[in-house]
Amino acid sequence: MRLKEKIAVITGSAQGIGKAIAEVFACEGASLVISDINIEFAQKTADEIKSKFNVDTIAVGGNVSKLEDCEKLVKYSLDKFSKIDILVNNAGVTKDNLVLRMSEAEWDEVMSVNLKGVFNCIKSASRFMLKQRQGRIINIASVVGQMGNAGQVNYSASKGGVIAITKTCAKEFASRNILVNAIAPGFIRTAMTDKLTEDQKRAMLDIIPLSRLGEARDVAKAALFFASDDSSYVTGHVLSVNGGMYV
Repeated sequence: MRLKEKIAVITGSAQGIGKAIAEVFACEGASLVISDINIEFAQKTADEIKSKFNVDTIAVGGNVSKLEDCEKLVKYSLDKFSKIDILVNNAGVTKDNLVLRMSEAEWDEVMSVNLKGVFNCIKSASRFMLKQRQGRIINIASVVGQMGNAGQVNYSASKGGVIAITKTCAKEFASRNILVNAIAPGFIRTAMTDKLTEDQKRAMLDIIPLSRLGEARDVAKAALFFASDDSSYVTGHVLSVNGGMYV
């Protein structure tokens, strides 16, 4: 088991990609901190994973856009497990609109959660990781942070910023054996994509060379690579999980 005795903190992990990452980590023996803005969903997921995989879990509610919530997340994690080996910054939101129609509130909310939230969590967790002289930080970016996307200027900018944070922190933390990497998913099958019309789905598939949507587990397997010893000489890297739509 590649993550036996490891402690992983995963934001936005009550459902979707975050939950898939939590399940893959649990299957490999990690104990988990399930963090989400919705504490009821987080607790349900934590209980479900604990029962299914026989690993220790706790649920912590909080908004990553607030530094005090991120500091609380780290404190509760250390109070329970005494260490943090892996931080996965997965929490994110979308508020799509064309540039000319986008409100200041739509811009601010996406940047606050997707970009500032990553900064807040890294700032809070890295203090401990620097002292213990080891750690893994995995940031969930997006293909649109690499290539842009009409109607998503805020989301694209936030995820491009996540890539920049990843590369900067990789350089700052390398001397303490803290590896910082990012994953840039493409179009992943979620509850949101399931609601798309057939025409919308065909339009998406037309720009994906593999001609299919990705699964949350595809992203989770990439996260496992970065969390495990398999990636011990990899830092500052952005791993594309997009079916070839941006190469």
